[in-house]
Amino acid sequence: MRQVHVYVIGDVIGVGFRAWTKIQAKDLQVNGWVRNVHDKEHVFGRGGGVEAIFQGTEYQLNQMIQRIKAGPSIARVDDVEVYWQEVKDIFPSFEIRK
Repeated sequence: MRQVHVYVIGDVIGVGFRAWTKIQAKDLQVNGWVRNVHDKEHVFGRGGGVEAIFQGTEYQLNQMIQRIKAGPSIARVDDVEVYWQEVKDIFPSFEIRK
């Protein structure tokens, strides 16, 4: 199992990005979480962004990253920062966090 931590920068808050991400994760059988972030201006800028952790096989995670970079049609993804990490906690499912 592998883990990736991503920061999604762009017009991704208030457009259903988290719900869309959960659907993609379910489709790819990826576990983890996604949440909106408003307090990391140094990462996302003034408008905030979306942060997520995904767990799965390397293939599943690469597929998830490609989907996140494309985003849903209603969103605008300007950049995705991707950080591969060592797995510390195993997530049993995928959830939307507040």
